[in-house]
Amino acid sequence: MAAEVLEVPGIPFGLTASQPGVWRRDARGEGLVADAPARTDLYINPGGAGAADAESLLNAATLLGVPPAGDFRLSARVSVDFRSQYDAGVLLLWEDDQHWGKFCFEFSPAGEPMVVSVVTRGTSDDANAFVVPERSVWLRVSRIGHAYAYHASVDGSAWTLVRVFTLGEAVSGHRIGFEAQSPTGDGCTVTFTGVRFDRVRLSDLRDGS
Repeated sequence: MAAEVLEVPGIPFGLTASQPGVWRRDARGEGLVADAPARTDLYINPGGAGAADAESLLNAATLLGVPPAGDFRLSARVSVDFRSQYDAGVLLLWEDDQHWGKFCFEFSPAGEPMVVSVVTRGTSDDANAFVVPERSVWLRVSRIGHAYAYHASVDGSAWTLVRVFTLGEAVSGHRIGFEAQSPTGDGCTVTFTGVRFDRVRLSDLRDGS
């Protein structure tokens, strides 16, 4: 069966789904909706098998494509109907199953929506950023040369730097897109609206732009 390819408004390249039947356009045809399957995640526990932290899984539903060469910014308003711990909507950067970065709007163990980043180079480096009082937040991934920056915003206007990192100097094989996960639960629904892709270099990481 051929892989499912979606054209998403705001994205100038096709995105390929890792699993059939998860991704769809919203009723207005302007946003992207995913129904995350149960017990799905992208996470390689740094403590190894049997660690007390979250289980290592590489089975989350993804929707990814190859961006044009050069610098860019990808942003979206992410909304999640949180049901279980670690349910999340994600902007995903992917090289291979050992090297990737995900920028998450995630349900914390304390039952709070939270901005979380995970960068994986063999094992996952997991870092919490801040709690969000609502069930939606804006997330943005920017490529600057061979580096990437994660920014979050509660209003889509003023952006807070969360993380800067690199997966190495070679970026031509990297893919970018979306992910939906429900590691401990029976699934959740994630909606991405206001999706925007700009081939623009971010000039300042910390000035809120």
